[in-house]
Amino acid sequence: MIFACTNMNRYAAEFLGTFSLVFAGTGAIVVNSVSNGAITHPGIALTFGLVVLALIYTFGDISGAHLNPAVSIGFAFAGRFPWSQVLPYSISQLLGAFAASGLLKFLFPGHKTLGATLPSGSVSQSFVLELVLTFLLMLVILNVSTGAKEKGITAGIAVGAVIGLEAMFAGPICGASMNPVRSIAPAAVSGSLQHLWIYLVAPVAGACLARFGFMAVRPEAPCEIRNSSSSEL
Repeated sequence: MIFACTNMNRYAAEFLGTFSLVFAGTGAIVVNSVSNGAITHPGIALTFGLVVLALIYTFGDISGAHLNPAVSIGFAFAGRFPWSQVLPYSISQLLGAFAASGLLKFLFPGHKTLGATLPSGSVSQSFVLELVLTFLLMLVILNVSTGAKEKGITAGIAVGAVIGLEAMFAGPICGASMNPVRSIAPAAVSGSLQHLWIYLVAPVAGACLARFGFMAVRPEAPCEIRNSSSSEL
């Protein structure tokens, strides 16, 4: 029996997927803090990469597993996703992120930041890092969701790997958010709103710029509106 996805199915998938991403990812940061470093920074980076990998295979064939407004906007800017769906996708992602941060607040009421992203260096340093990190992430997503079916099958591995890699080396400096709602929810719930604008503007700009990198290497790729997926399974 073939399952036909409706918009509500897609929105539910984005809600549940983003909830899982923020709960596991920022939850790893919180647990690492309260357990005196039991998870470690590499463990946090691995958690983000693995949860995204799992979610792409779980929800990729339903909503595309964007899990990130910057990705939805990046797909739309590249002509691969309808602009009319960007707002409902983003709202679903935001609600999922807030549900995750709210649950973490309930579980760890004394934690000050709940895994919010904060720059450890200068504002300009973190802004440029977030822009470049999201550019690279979106460039990978656009490429693995185009072309041979075999690439689509391994897309979850590629996307999860690049997120883990970027979180591994850039996380200690800028937080390696690459995702506005991943930053908004813990910041708002914990009241850690310092420099939040970096994590709203830079990821969206980076995701949009990825279109030009994609066009530079794949000028023949069709720019058609469809329900783009990070996996295309």
